[in-house]
Amino acid sequence: MGPRGQVIFSDVSADLLAECRRRASAEGLLQRCRFEQAGADDLHAITDQSVDVVTTRSVLIYVRHKQAAFAEFFRVLRPGGRFSIFEPINGFAEAQAGAVMLGLDVTAVADLSAKVRRVYSSVPAEQNPMLNFDERDLLRWARAAGFTAVELDYQAEVEVPQPLPTTDWDVLKKITPNPLAPSYEEALALALTDQERDRLETHLRAALAAGEPTRRTIATAYLRGTRP
Repeated sequence: MGPRGQVIFSDVSADLLAECRRRASAEGLLQRCRFEQAGADDLHAITDQSVDVVTTRSVLIYVRHKQAAFAEFFRVLRPGGRFSIFEPINGFAEAQAGAVMLGLDVTAVADLSAKVRRVYSSVPAEQNPMLNFDERDLLRWARAAGFTAVELDYQAEVEVPQPLPTTDWDVLKKITPNPLAPSYEEALALALTDQERDRLETHLRAALAAGEPTRRTIATAYLRGTRP
């Protein structure tokens, strides 16, 4: 960015913007930053053709109107400006999931894990902004917005070893798969009877204590392009 570069932090979360402000202040860079609370599909506080680069990471997956977001990226960029985004393609992982929970094989309690999964899929996939798109849609929306020199890097990983942050189930069950979802503990309470919950938790505790390997399935897309 050089010695005079400026950064606009934009997000729907006031808490996240406050954390960005805190970190910028700690680095002595606050005077080079601006903070705007806005969604990616409505960057109303940022004027037309006023920025050189738009970059996001795992943002559009939470945005219902993704095509509008691309239009906003195009609007705020100067001619020759570039966008660079990274998004997980959750629909791929969802299709490959099978009898897995937290990367652990739960075939022995598949009836229970299926009930828990239904808590997370209560919204039909076609209406769920986290599932109703893939890398081809991102490419199509970028081109429709007017971007050129669009490049897409796509990576899929199937059953790749993944260490968990802890093997303590009492800690793991308080984790949420994403910021919009209930924790595993909350999902179990919603989906299962007390007896069913005990059975599933007993299986998971035993698997974790035995050091059973955990694996993940994930797909990601990295997209970039230029405003002509």
